[in-house]
Amino acid sequence: MRRWQGRNVWRGVWLAVAMALVVTLRAWQTLDQPPEPPPLAEGSYRVRRVVDGDTLLLENGWRVRLIGVDTSETVRPNHPVEPWGKQATEFTQQFVRNGVVRLQLDRERLDRYDRLLAYVWVGQQMLNEQLLLAGLARARLEFRYSPAMKRRFARAEAEARRARRGIWSATNEPASAPATSTR
Repeated sequence: MRRWQGRNVWRGVWLAVAMALVVTLRAWQTLDQPPEPPPLAEGSYRVRRVVDGDTLLLENGWRVRLIGVDTSETVRPNHPVEPWGKQATEFTQQFVRNGVVRLQLDRERLDRYDRLLAYVWVGQQMLNEQLLLAGLARARLEFRYSPAMKRRFARAEAEARRARRGIWSATNEPASAPATSTR
């Protein structure tokens, strides 16, 4: 009987050692990986800063990319600032100047760079649409998002083209800061 109890004790010890090894190995594996950020929900969030015309950094650390619009580049590494990029960034900074935005999400939640995709609202105005109306962005209709929003964005871009605003102007070079649409 004593021999049997001794074997059980050693089995318990070996089991505890094996479990400790598994826990330690899992801890080492997760040290190299950043923690998964919590999923965001629609709602109001504070903006830390404007990265460029179509990207915001929120106070909680999330980067938000505007769905359905593309502004000229200003911060791409090893890439010159593109025409109208500075104006798009300034427009976005002015639009979100109070620091709080409301995010509306769609089908696709993240882009290939793990930025949250969203429609960004301040009051009753949507930043995505206002950039298009001001002629500071192009509508990106090839991605998967609401067909109703695609139509809305196509109309806004068409209006800016007809009025020759921003990137649709005759010279395609900024002369002065564009006016904010109040539509």
